[in-house]
Amino acid sequence: MCTRVVWHGPSGQVLVGRNMDYHRETATNLWALPRGMTRDDGVGGQLSWTSKYGSVVAGAYDVMTVDGLNEAGLAGHVLWLTESDYGHRDTSKPALSVAVWMQYFLDNFSTVADAVAYVEENELRVVPLGDPATGEVPAVHLALDDATGDSAIIEYLDGKPTVWHSRDYIVMTNSPTYCEQLKLLERVQGFGGDEPLPGTDAAPDRFARATHYVGRLPVPDSQVQAIAGMFSVIRNAAQPFRVPDPGKPFASQTLWQTVADLTGKRYVFESTTRPNIVWVDLEDLDFSEGASAGKLDLLGDTAVEGGLVGNVSDRFENSDPLTFIALPS
Repeated sequence: MCTRVVWHGPSGQVLVGRNMDYHRETATNLWALPRGMTRDDGVGGQLSWTSKYGSVVAGAYDVMTVDGLNEAGLAGHVLWLTESDYGHRDTSKPALSVAVWMQYFLDNFSTVADAVAYVEENELRVVPLGDPATGEVPAVHLALDDATGDSAIIEYLDGKPTVWHSRDYIVMTNSPTYCEQLKLLERVQGFGGDEPLPGTDAAPDRFARATHYVGRLPVPDSQVQAIAGMFSVIRNAAQPFRVPDPGKPFASQTLWQTVADLTGKRYVFESTTRPNIVWVDLEDLDFSEGASAGKLDLLGDTAVEGGLVGNVSDRFENSDPLTFIALPS
């Protein structure tokens, strides 16, 4: 599951919020990844690179990045899409492990337009890899957004990338595919239809509510107010803790939420199981080539006295780089 929402402020601000909804814990920590880090595609293929941009990212199980913001103001967000079909691997075309898919864009691009051009010109492929702990294979799509307010949704359908690219594509949830989500939205009052604003936790209903409420945010007086406004929208699309319905054992709940200020370069993280909000100001981090990667241990944070709260830019511990899951060599 999950929800992602972009807000275009009247003075050029761009903020994006996302909920991470899942049926089990994602063991998420935050990572600060500097420029100059060498990586490869994780599938023994054609791609290897050295990161051009530093980034702050949220990981899953410390083997995959699923949300984050780079120092140029490009952000990425991985969400579930059951209909994903990555096709059979064509070794003549560049491909990325799904674990490093989002990170590739944060490492190499500063704008959505440049990232989209690369995907379309190269027919970039994605290779799904199973979680080594459970064997579960992610079926996901990717949202990219940048400090200009541009936005893109990348879905793999029938084995090829389908790209929805426009600053108008401000909301993304889950199934059905993005084309169908836009059609369903047209049934709702205010978007061409006569149906009332829906209230369930279904992905199309969250899509409609997020689109409705982000278009009604008041003009903020400060960055703090802007971030609070975005939190109010994504909380409206959040999923509560609950006992799964009969026949649906994998019902998701919102585990954590982020708000990224793409113009102000602040990344805010809130866990649904801890009372404290933390944030990182990217300008306070050392992204210079040769700097150490940093890890912010959220799993060990008990939120008691001395726990993580507020600005945690100086709380990252030097660490070995994040190791992305890859095919066995």
